[in-house]
Amino acid sequence: MKKPIKLIIALLAAAMLKTTAFAEYDSRKIAWGLGPAVDEHNRPSDAVSAQEKYNDLHTLFVGDAENKRLWLTFDEGYENGCTGKILDILAKKGVKAAFFVTYDYAKDNPELIRRMIDEGHTVGNHTVSHPSLAECSESEIYDELSGLHSYIKENFNYDMYVMRPPKGEFSEKVLACARDMGYTTVLWSFAYQDWQTDRQPDPSAAYEKITSKTHNGAVYLLHAVSETNTEILESVIDYWQQNGYVITPM
Repeated sequence: MKKPIKLIIALLAAAMLKTTAFAEYDSRKIAWGLGPAVDEHNRPSDAVSAQEKYNDLHTLFVGDAENKRLWLTFDEGYENGCTGKILDILAKKGVKAAFFVTYDYAKDNPELIRRMIDEGHTVGNHTVSHPSLAECSESEIYDELSGLHSYIKENFNYDMYVMRPPKGEFSEKVLACARDMGYTTVLWSFAYQDWQTDRQPDPSAAYEKITSKTHNGAVYLLHAVSETNTEILESVIDYWQQNGYVITPM
């Protein structure tokens, strides 16, 4: 009995992954976070150092200091009724963002995935089951990324090309595996505690926190379950645009 061509391709890809020389890459887990130190451009020093260290592994922690551009990204593990409103605001302001989705999110919210794609946003890979990729084997990393990649391709005819490791946990090996699969790994240079739906931050305090940390090359991580983020998003975008920042498609 002949194997389906898709299965053959998947098996060949998995075999190639297993034989790739990943032994040179450190497998120790890095739990990504930012200390308070910033450089002369207000960029977090940890993000600047990480970008320099891991740049060859196709990563984005923070952009360069010379250009007034930034990236707006959202993580999507489940839907809390805010994403449609966020998409409406982005359309009104003419802004493109990146949405990092899991398999369950994509399966449960096809109409929102379709909107993201049709309206010119980037749909990023946040894995099938949201594990710590740093704790996964090479074949498990492949399965987590390729499983979602295949689902999005088959159901939406869209090829994902950026990924964000769940929980911000990665290793050099994870970055190398993702790179060899054609992905750029996107972390962040700004995030805050916005994900607890029953403990939402005060909108005025959140606005001040977000805008005061603005810097050239910023990669903003916001969670789309946050009602606060949704409430202040248009004002935050206005602040960036009025101060000469370009929100860059990913």
